[in-house]
Amino acid sequence: MNRLFNTLFVMAFAAAMTITSAVAQQDKDTNGTAMSAKHSAGTTVADKTFVKKAAAGGLAEVELGQLATQKASSEDVKKFGQRMVDDHSKANDQLKQVAAQEHIDLPTEPNAKDKATKARLEKLSGEQFDRAYMRDMVKDHRTDVAEFAHEAKMGKDPAVKSFAESTLPTLRDHLKEAEKIAPTQKKASAKNEPSGQ
Repeated sequence: MNRLFNTLFVMAFAAAMTITSAVAQQDKDTNGTAMSAKHSAGTTVADKTFVKKAAAGGLAEVELGQLATQKASSEDVKKFGQRMVDDHSKANDQLKQVAAQEHIDLPTEPNAKDKATKARLEKLSGEQFDRAYMRDMVKDHRTDVAEFAHEAKMGKDPAVKSFAESTLPTLRDHLKEAEKIAPTQKKASAKNEPSGQ
């Protein structure tokens, strides 16, 4: 009788330990899943797309800005190009931190459209370059301001949304400056063209 009791006790103890272990594992899984779901729920597909597009665009702004500092004939265009290099390099570094935090892989070069723009601008020089570059900068920054404003308002990931909000004033300033410089480039080229054409 004593042996039977001992056997039953051991079996009951083993069963209790198995159940306790299973419950603990289930709790761990639930918490782990909840934590990862909570983290990834913040970053939507739209947020990730915005980050990748912003990164590629930022790289392009730096490359085109460097080109402007080398090829522009107007001092205003050269200064604007340098500002693009400085401001967008800083924004790119901030975006890298956000992407690392949110586990988003960033592009390492501009997209095909921006590469084509650079190739086209590389063939130009002097006032032709100035006009084409500033026209592109106005167009690009209008798009950038719209996209960053949308993300700042509609973004779901707090870190991405905060990046868009903090970068937006600089982009608006770039646009304002680009719109101011672009018309002066048209006037300068019109003045230098021979009359009667």
